[in-house]
Amino acid sequence: MFEVKNITKIYNGKAVLDDVSLAFETGCITSLVGANGAGKSTLLSIMARLLKQDGGEVFFEDKNIKEIKSVDIAKRIAVLRQNNNLSIKLTVRELVAFGRFPHSKGRLRKEDNFMIDKALDYLALTDMQHKFIDQLSGGQRQRAFVAMVVAQDTDHIMLDEPLNNLDMKHSSSIMKILRNLVDETKKTIIIVVHDINYASSYSDKIVALKDGKLILHAAPVDIMKESVIKEVFDVDCEIVEHNGRSICVYHNCEECA
Repeated sequence: MFEVKNITKIYNGKAVLDDVSLAFETGCITSLVGANGAGKSTLLSIMARLLKQDGGEVFFEDKNIKEIKSVDIAKRIAVLRQNNNLSIKLTVRELVAFGRFPHSKGRLRKEDNFMIDKALDYLALTDMQHKFIDQLSGGQRQRAFVAMVVAQDTDHIMLDEPLNNLDMKHSSSIMKILRNLVDETKKTIIIVVHDINYASSYSDKIVALKDGKLILHAAPVDIMKESVIKEVFDVDCEIVEHNGRSICVYHNCEECA
């Protein structure tokens, strides 16, 4: 289980995260939501040890994460950052194989290739595994990066805006894959999501941040209220029910148009 206590991060004299404390449940999807600059990606980066906080502590399974060896972290936590720019030419399979590095140290064994094949199949990439990454569409490319994380076979997965620049079809596909992954393997996924509707439709818990402060940590049903959306995103909206799901329809929102 992840727990953050009194996390603070300051940039240019401004608190991007301001005394944030919460515990993340295991075996479920927790989405971090909020407007631009709310502190979502910063919090995720601090939890993943990619960024150092200015105050507070991060605990993983009751241990201060700073005291856990990096090699052990890599076997327990997989992280997919928002920007994944490649400067070398790789096939899909070669990219996915990187997920096995914490286990194989670059020397793939039978069990590593098994996990690579399993991840390729899970993300429906087997037929294109020998294509180069730069030959793929945006949605296929993102699935390849998610497959790399799946191949790492960790208990915890952290994703920073994996839906960024994807259309509705591919965004839904990625979220369905993550939902199935949690339901079938009981992994824990913490994800930064820009769209509250995707967060509410596929998450078990939602963490809402605003101006670096924790506003609410609750089930989607408690987040999908017009008053809460107004407080978190500073927009007017209407909550409507569609196929058993609560959907947020924004009104007079220039950013959402």
